Amino acid sequence: MTSRRNFLLGIAKGMGGLVLPAFFRTSEGQYLLQTLATKEDVTTNEDFWATIRQAYIISSTLLDLNNGGLSPQAKVVQDALERHTRLSNEAPSYYMWRVLIKGRERVREKLAELAGCAKEEIAINRNATEALGMVILGLDLAPGDEVVVCKYDYPTTKHAWLQRERRDGIVLKWVDLDLPNTDEDALANAYIDAFTKRTKVVFITHMLNWSGQILPVRKIAQVARDRGIQVVVDGAQTFAQIQFSIPDLACDYFGTSLHKWLGAPYGTGMLYVKRDKIASLHSLFGHPASEETKISKFEHLGTRSFAVEQAIGQAIHFHEMIGMERKEKRLRYLSHYWVERVKDLPNIKIHTPMQAGLSCALVLVDVKGKSNSEIHSFLDRKKFIHTTTTDIGALKGIRISPNVHTSTNDLDRLVQAFKEFCK
Repeated sequence: MTSRRNFLLGIAKGMGGLVLPAFFRTSEGQYLLQTLATKEDVTTNEDFWATIRQAYIISSTLLDLNNGGLSPQAKVVQDALERHTRLSNEAPSYYMWRVLIKGRERVREKLAELAGCAKEEIAINRNATEALGMVILGLDLAPGDEVVVCKYDYPTTKHAWLQRERRDGIVLKWVDLDLPNTDEDALANAYIDAFTKRTKVVFITHMLNWSGQILPVRKIAQVARDRGIQVVVDGAQTFAQIQFSIPDLACDYFGTSLHKWLGAPYGTGMLYVKRDKIASLHSLFGHPASEETKISKFEHLGTRSFAVEQAIGQAIHFHEMIGMERKEKRLRYLSHYWVERVKDLPNIKIHTPMQAGLSCALVLVDVKGKSNSEIHSFLDRKKFIHTTTTDIGALKGIRISPNVHTSTNDLDRLVQAFKEFCK
């Protein structure tokens, strides 16, 4: 922390003529850097977060509250992507395959630092669907082997498991959950009670994309490990939204998208494979035999943009500049801010547990007696507020997900919209 503060203070003072991005040479940028270099709690400091907002290009008319779908890239990330793309186009096969590719290892190292694991356990790919598909379709499973999954898992992962069921004759044991739920033991037992002697894998979604409910992954994983069951975790919504390290989850495999809460370019993702599992997991595409025990075997995807991959590094730098603890506290504060102001309105129902540790930025809200399309249409067409809808099992409503560029004034606009709708 001390070295980080000194580094930021050095930037704020100009570091002896270092050429800074234009934003950081402004008074707002200098204020931001000075504040970041302190231990000040800025959770409710709207001036500070207004400065963070200046690092983005945000619509002046549309209020985007669907950051759980895709998050915007900070301007420094956009600039890096454009710069690397222009360089690539000067001589594509040279700059992509001989120059930019050399930066992959540094990006891998930085991702491993964020994940709290070894760089030899991190593969860079295009999204959580691809990362988790590598695992789901690459595990050695025989007819009759059981896999515990949940009806609230993300659709693309469910489709992948169903494909294995059709092709290989595995047995899917579907867990249902009583949601929302504040009882972590009950949530964990819903999975654990489904384990049998034939269970080979348990698939757990760290945060349900439908409602923002966080599941007790470690509690489930520890029991699974004791019984020789492999653990796969979908972390698409948690990586860079809440603070944790992947090894602390006690999982064997973890997949995430980097274009959500890390704010990396669209079409970037990450796969974690525990070191001792790499050799036994089949890659989706072919790879040289010499890479059978290496994480790189999961990166043979054919031609793709290394400009996109290299810009991940700028997203990591921006994320680290804010700080994970500071970011998580702000995101949780924003969710509580608007929920506290709408929860007592007529017919409002919140489907997300608001206790610390059970949710963060994503919250699902419903208005009894109104359809999703009615609520969504009102917010979208009349109030220019962009959200998304959920309708699965017991979960129905509008999902709201602000980000670090969202202000409390923005959320006041959302609150006022609900007050009008609920009259």
